[in-house]
Amino acid sequence: QVQLVEAGGGVGQAGGSLRLSCAASGRTYMINTMRWYRQAPGKQRELVAAISSTASTHYADSVKGRFTISRDNAKSTVYLQMNSLKPEDTAVYYCNVEKALPPYNYWGQGTQVTVSS
Repeated sequence: QVQLVEAGGGVGQAGGSLRLSCAASGRTYMINTMRWYRQAPGKQRELVAAISSTASTHYADSVKGRFTISRDNAKSTVYLQMNSLKPEDTAVYYCNVEKALPPYNYWGQGTQVTVSS
């Protein structure tokens, strides 16, 4: 089992920055890709960014150039640095961790990010 604890959400100003973190604990060996998703009210959950075990990254078009995903394997933690925030970034952000053995996806509890204009 893997437990995920997210932190860093809150209220930010448009044009400002916030940093999210997601710390994994428990059976954290063989973690592959780590991802951040978000879900705005009335919308489907969408992938924001992903980082593989080899640090290859992927971003949604809507956040490219503004958000940066990173990971610290020693701490089993993934980060999302969010810069140049926009009101449309307002959502609940969820951490997702993919394990190889046994194959399973774990989800964090979600952290609210609100961007005021």
